Amino acid sequence: MSVEDQIKDIVAKIIHVDKDIITREGSFKEMKADSLDIVQALVAVEEAFDIEIPDEEAQKFQNFGDFVSYVEKQVEKKGEG
Repeated sequence: MSVEDQIKDIVAKIIHVDKDIITREGSFKEMKADSLDIVQALVAVEEAFDIEIPDEEAQKFQNFGDFVSYVEKQVEKKGEG
């Protein structure tokens, strides 16, 4: 399962949406996620991939694709280390 699919599973469970509606172009706002949902999703993803997402970085995510790309980079870096 790809990093993106794993993140979709986590986000879909927390926000209670069908993961088929989650697209890289879509925003958390479009998914009707509130700020608590977003924080829970970030924490769950951090735990799942054993990474840290600083608040400054999280605030830069314009859409789901930005979030996925950031996590993919962190997972890749961790693999290299």
